[in-house]
Amino acid sequence: MRQLRKLAVAVLLSFLATVASTGHGKASDTSLEATISALASAKLKDRGNHIEALAATGDAQVVPFLEALAAGDVYFKKSDNAVFITRKAEDGLQLLDPLSLEEGEVVGSRSLKKVKVNNKLRRLIRGAVAGLTLQSQDAGTRLEAANALYKSQDLEALPLLKAAVATETDETVKDAQERAIAAITLKNVKASEAERLEALGKFKAQGDQEALALVSSFLPQAKTAAESEAAALAIQSIEKSLAMWDAVENVWYGLSLGSVLLLAAIGLAITFGVMGVINMAHGEMVMLGAYTTFVVQEVIRTSFPGFFEFSLLFALPLAFLVAGGVGLAMERGIIRFLYGRPLETLLATWGVSLILQQAVRTIFGPTNKEVGNPDWMSGAFEIGGLALTANRLWILVFALVVFAVLLMVLKRTHFGLQMRAVTQNRRMAASMGIRTPWVDAMTFALGSGIAGMAGVALSQISNVSPNLGQTYIIDSFMVVVFGGVGNLWGTLVGAMTLGVANKFLEPYAGAVLAKILVLVFIILFIQKKPRGLFALKGRAVDL
Repeated sequence: MRQLRKLAVAVLLSFLATVASTGHGKASDTSLEATISALASAKLKDRGNHIEALAATGDAQVVPFLEALAAGDVYFKKSDNAVFITRKAEDGLQLLDPLSLEEGEVVGSRSLKKVKVNNKLRRLIRGAVAGLTLQSQDAGTRLEAANALYKSQDLEALPLLKAAVATETDETVKDAQERAIAAITLKNVKASEAERLEALGKFKAQGDQEALALVSSFLPQAKTAAESEAAALAIQSIEKSLAMWDAVENVWYGLSLGSVLLLAAIGLAITFGVMGVINMAHGEMVMLGAYTTFVVQEVIRTSFPGFFEFSLLFALPLAFLVAGGVGLAMERGIIRFLYGRPLETLLATWGVSLILQQAVRTIFGPTNKEVGNPDWMSGAFEIGGLALTANRLWILVFALVVFAVLLMVLKRTHFGLQMRAVTQNRRMAASMGIRTPWVDAMTFALGSGIAGMAGVALSQISNVSPNLGQTYIIDSFMVVVFGGVGNLWGTLVGAMTLGVANKFLEPYAGAVLAKILVLVFIILFIQKKPRGLFALKGRAVDL
């Protein structure tokens, strides 16, 4: 019985507390409604008092109303002075409740009268909105408010920001509020020298392009020699920081480009190294992998939409099989009859590339196809002054994983041993019982399959088109020749080196001239080292 009594008392107290809380909320809403309704009959000069009264409540519920009031979207009915937020509709104006924003009736504009505000009231509203959002319980709302004040640099919001900083617990929000205070302080002619120097120190530490713009605009307005010197030193420090991050950014974009070149060239490297075949259709293997990704995603979208996040995991093995199968058919049907005849092989593979391009145009059409990014490959994040996109970061990781797996296949498997033997001395390998035609076929299929997997990766950073492979085929050959024919480590170093070199040259020479300069460099380089950076060793190679 005692347990039941205690339970009943607890339930009763909880109910009474809920009722009291609800009653308090209604009373609060009633007070807000009364203050809002008073704006209809108040004179223009008195409306500031009502706006201040709304701001003094500290209730973020009035923020949409105040924003609508500043935008001129608040009206009241002539018949009963009821105040509403309005939205344009086909037959007049849609009425919205000023607090709940619930939609009401649509009325003609003649039955309404606007609650007018002037510039003075708009400034008051901006300050009120800033104060309400800075006091919000949600950290994201407070951060948005601080960033908005950082951009607007409203002097009247300075006291509100200082009060908010004193009680802020979230470090990210606090930093944004301090930046806003610093920006407003530089603009405030009444700020002391010490306050301005502190603000300059804040932007010097921030070190980004926005900080440079703010400090540069402040320098002509500096009042004292100390302020001028501090601003000049801050500008110098920020410019050095930006130059450093620009260099880091060029390296990152160079590595990103290098990872793409590595994926496109690594299959070509082993094919060229083992068989000595210049495969002009290698770019079309990349294209087939990209179109395989497109087909997989279309099937998943229409039949299994819940599996879209895993679409690339299905596309990778399928792209490898499709491109590898086409490569195997090419080797068995055409290339094996042309060994030792490089010109005929080049022309034959070029013809195959044209056939594959036209076949894709016939099946999928000539227009670009867009392949979607899964959520885990979307978005970006910042490290200092460097923005890293998720798709390019994953492609870099994927390229290195493919490189490592292929290296293990060559070093740790029986097939890899046979491939290396054929590469170093084909005749000796054949005399030891290795079926060199079979090794050639499997090597060509492997290289083509890897190119297909490269197409899956490339589909995540560009549109899929019949000409996709042609974009990278020339660069792939340059990577292979520069790094050393048939040497995987040379392909890795060559891809990353050419990628970084391109990105450092582009800001000064432009994209086209940068490629020309890289090509000239490679031509001069192979005059000195015809076998590339890492030449293969072997008796047949040395002949």
